[in-house]
Parts: sequence; C-alpha cells; structure tokens
Amino acid sequence: MSAELVPMDVPSGLRASHADRDRVVDALTAAAGDGRLTAEEHEERVGAALSARTLGELAELTADLPDAAGAAPVKDVVRIEQQASSTTRGEGWSVPRGMEIDSEWGDVTLDFTRAAITHDTLHIDLDLRGGTLRLITRPGVVVDTDSLVIGYGTTKVRPAGKPGAPVVLRVEIHGRLNMGRLEVRPPRRLFGRKTATAT
Repeated sequence: MSAELVPMDVPSGLRASHADRDRVVDALTAAAGDGRLTAEEHEERVGAALSARTLGELAELTADLPDAAGAAPVKDVVRIEQQASSTTRGEGWSVPRGMEIDSEWGDVTLDFTRAAITHDTLHIDLDLRGGTLRLITRPGVVVDTDSLVIGYGTTKVRPAGKPGAPVVLRVEIHGRLNMGRLEVRPPRRLFGRKTATAT
C-alpha cells in the first residue's frame, strides 16, 4: 500500500500535499473497514496523516497494510430515505462528506463514538417530518444547528467532553425539522461502562 500511495522514486523528505494526505486517509479508512485496524488505531493514524509534513511520514502509516487496490472509497454523499422506519449508523461506519436524510415518522441514529472520521466537516441536509434524529457524539465532534428551520419540533444538544477539546468533526445540519426531535448527546454510561446504545 505504501508503495502505491507514496511512489518509491519520490524522496521521502518531500513535502506532502493535501491530496497525498487524503489518499492515505482513504486507505486507512478502507483498512479499518476490512478489520485490519481498530477504531483507536484508525483514529490515531488519521490524526497523524492529517498533520504529516512529508511523504515519508505518510508512508510509515500504511507500511504494515496490504495493497488497497480495489478498496471501496468513502462516499461523498449518503442518502437515507424512509417512512415509518428506523435507521442506525453504528460502530465502524465511515462518515461521508455529506448526508441527505428524508425521514417521515421514523428515527435516524448516527453514532460517532467509534465511526471512521476522514473529513473535518459533515453536511447534513435534513427533511424530518415526525420522529427523531439522534446524534451520539464524542469529544471533538461539534454540531451546528444554526441553519436548521424548526416547525413544531424540539432540539436538545448536549456536548461531549470538556469545552476546548480539539475539533475532529464539525457536523452542520441544514434543512427542516417538522413535528420531530433533534437529540445530540454523548454515549450513555451503564454499570460504569460507556455505551452508545440508543433507546
């Protein structure tokens, strides 16, 4: 994988570009999806990739992974369309750049506690008519609802972790919420252990 992402004939001390970092992040996400990296390893390596200055630093992050040719890339936009149904994105899901959520009398749960985060911003275009949009966050995930139009609905936003934590992902929610509920909260604790199970 490292040979494909960082060509061998290029000096390892050469400065990395944004495109170089993006390719490595995509490869790490594919490896996490295959079970080759744990969520913690993925998060650590993605952070290192985004702050890498040289191609050599990037190569080290994928040196122990096989060739990623043919691996499915993270989608730019994911659409959820449902009626009187429930959808959950849970452990290990890859966060896209954008989501379109069209839900009528149904619940949508997006759990970010162990998600593969490869972009710094997620844009959500929401059309929720009844039901709940539930975001389960972790420290570093912030949610912006300033552009959300609410009609006969409620919002409850509880930040995860202490204020001032480095921002890992900014979730921007646009669109409309009618006769529904937006709930943003950290994972619940049961018997002294963290859990992201939504009820």
